[in-house]
Amino acid sequence: MSAQSLKEFSKKTNFSSKNIFIKGARTHNLKNIDVEIPRNKLIVVTGVSGSGKSSLTIDTLYAEGQRRYVESLSSYARQFLMRMNKPDVDFIKGISPAIAIEQKVTTRTSRSTVGTLTEIYDYFRILYARIGRTISPVSGTQVRKDSITDVVNYINTLEEGSTVFILSPFKKIHKRSVKDELNIILQKGYVRIFSQGKIEKIEDLLDTFKPKEESKVTANISIAVDRIVLKKGDEDTQTRLADSIQIAFFESEGDCIIYSDNLPAGLPADRHGRHGEKEKHFSNRFEADGISFEEPSPHFFNFNNPFGACKKCEGFGSVIGIDEELVIPNKNLSVYEGAIAPWKGEKMGEWLNDFIKQSAKNNFPIHRAYNDLDDAQQLFLWEGDKNTHGLNEFFKFVESQTYKIQYRVMLSRYRGKTICNECKGTRLRKDAQYVLIGRKAITDLVVMPIKEVKIFFDDLKLTSKENEIAKRILTEINNRLNVMLEVGLGYLTLNRLSSTLSGGETQRIHLTRTLGSNLTSSLYLLDEPSVGLHPRDTAQLVTVLHKLRDLGNTVVVVEHEEEIMRQSDHIIDMGPLAGIHGGEVIYNGDFENIFTDKHSLTGKYLRNDLEISVPKQRRKWINSIELKGAREHNLKNVNCTFPLQAITVVTGVSGSGKTTLVKKILFPAIQKIIVGYGERPGAHKELKGDVNMISQVEMVDQNPLGKSSRSNPVTYIKAYDGIRDLYASQHASKIKGFLPKHFSFNVDGGRCETCSGEG
Repeated sequence: MSAQSLKEFSKKTNFSSKNIFIKGARTHNLKNIDVEIPRNKLIVVTGVSGSGKSSLTIDTLYAEGQRRYVESLSSYARQFLMRMNKPDVDFIKGISPAIAIEQKVTTRTSRSTVGTLTEIYDYFRILYARIGRTISPVSGTQVRKDSITDVVNYINTLEEGSTVFILSPFKKIHKRSVKDELNIILQKGYVRIFSQGKIEKIEDLLDTFKPKEESKVTANISIAVDRIVLKKGDEDTQTRLADSIQIAFFESEGDCIIYSDNLPAGLPADRHGRHGEKEKHFSNRFEADGISFEEPSPHFFNFNNPFGACKKCEGFGSVIGIDEELVIPNKNLSVYEGAIAPWKGEKMGEWLNDFIKQSAKNNFPIHRAYNDLDDAQQLFLWEGDKNTHGLNEFFKFVESQTYKIQYRVMLSRYRGKTICNECKGTRLRKDAQYVLIGRKAITDLVVMPIKEVKIFFDDLKLTSKENEIAKRILTEINNRLNVMLEVGLGYLTLNRLSSTLSGGETQRIHLTRTLGSNLTSSLYLLDEPSVGLHPRDTAQLVTVLHKLRDLGNTVVVVEHEEEIMRQSDHIIDMGPLAGIHGGEVIYNGDFENIFTDKHSLTGKYLRNDLEISVPKQRRKWINSIELKGAREHNLKNVNCTFPLQAITVVTGVSGSGKTTLVKKILFPAIQKIIVGYGERPGAHKELKGDVNMISQVEMVDQNPLGKSSRSNPVTYIKAYDGIRDLYASQHASKIKGFLPKHFSFNVDGGRCETCSGEG
């Protein structure tokens, strides 16, 4: 449409230039509709499932906004971005840069965590690199290196006119003798050495040098780099000091000694444990207590970088090791009853007998179930002591015998994924925990719930210099932590795997990342953000959406939740029904007026003209399965009964443990009993009851069906197999020799060769 005709059309339709206007949208089942959407408002698009809500918002509005943004970039930049097809629409006027947050679990990588997904961890890395203090694990003192400025500032604290010697400790190269080294120093231009408070010429020392006293000479001498009479206000003196100190550091590979008769008496020991009444030692190496430490940098705390990742698990947090679940498959048994699976049989049973014999001396309860043992007793079973062989020592013995095939088979039987014992699941190299901010290492923060992390940063006390450095970083961290709490995700930890999150949690995390960026004048499209939220948490979500709108953004939400509709500024009702019977705009206006609209199906339900009737009689059940002692994630030893041949709803506030109970424990436990293999169930005591009455178990979750461009709903439900068989059985097909494959778009002979079956 030309600019002139667009101007005329705007006058006819009373279209405001301040709003977004869609003309002639025909994507999917949309029936050539025209829609005007107000800017800088919270707009809810509602309607029955399949009425065209996502076609209007995601496939039309977002697709066009994203396409226009990509087209504005250079051809070089565009090659790295996914190209979006132009939606089937006449034109869209007044559109802003678009951001879509869809209801999908978008990541499956085992390296992605809540911290990286929200970008909070990225700011943690920068924060610890900038203001983190490296603390020596030996003495507990802060590790720091001395700069030339530190040494100059120290010298300037001495009295005016003091004689200052700048010394470089004598260093001997391994293959050279002390005499050879002294000759080399002489050739470099140094003529004096300093020994026990006295200046001595190198030539004189060489004349009286005795090879038998090499070690004594090496320990007592330093190279006299310079001797200066201190003049504090003199620029030449200060420059000479800096140059001499730099040379001293260079010659000794990092050490410098300042000697003066006017040094304050009783100096404390330096970082090397040396005392001196008239000398002060400095080092520009990052070391303490004889240990060299890595200087903190953002890569030092990055578990996705070989430099920062734990060397044992390579940043995954888990390794292939001895799996406790396989070693002790039934934790309701005691050690005496045979809980330890590998300690069975005539030969391996000797390990069990030895442990039982020593149990009386160690006060170990061999008749108590493994689940009922306390942490110390479970640790003793694995570690043992000098008189008692534990499980770890048993498996070390098995590993030492792997040249025999029977031991190799036994070892493979009890191997599985376990938490890395080097990094304890934090994924970072071990020395990363030496860097602290306010007594907490970055490895401590990632295992804390987000609500506790927020408390830590609220109570954090920094010096004025640290605050100046970290002010901008802390603002970004606190913004994201606040949004995580506002959307009800304060129970998550930052090292929680992204692949273990529900669809609702993933979407709210994307919302956190988006809000943290503080973009304005943008178009946000959210696909059912209230899915998975308890009504208590919906109010928090509405607050976040209002905050996003108040920043100056247009927020379009595809939603069925009544509370979010009531809090909206504008509502669009699609319908009247689904599929070919939908695709029309039934209502477009304020929420209050939808109650009086006679055509809106949503309005009829809101004013209670239509309602979902409550069943008068509930189905009674007889058989059930019982899950006992569920303890995965935040579950606290839960016991619950699930009826069979009935609909059971598991509900509760967001983060209460619903997904953990059903998806992580109940489903894998049933699958393992029925099929015999599958994902390992979460921590629980047992699953009992009428499990034998279950013939099949299926998990229907929020993950997309598949990413194949050839897959469609008919092929996914296997209905197309029957269709192909039906066509292949026809008389005309038999005459031409057609088989079912000739009606398949996935194989040669059946598919269109021009597009290779892609359509």
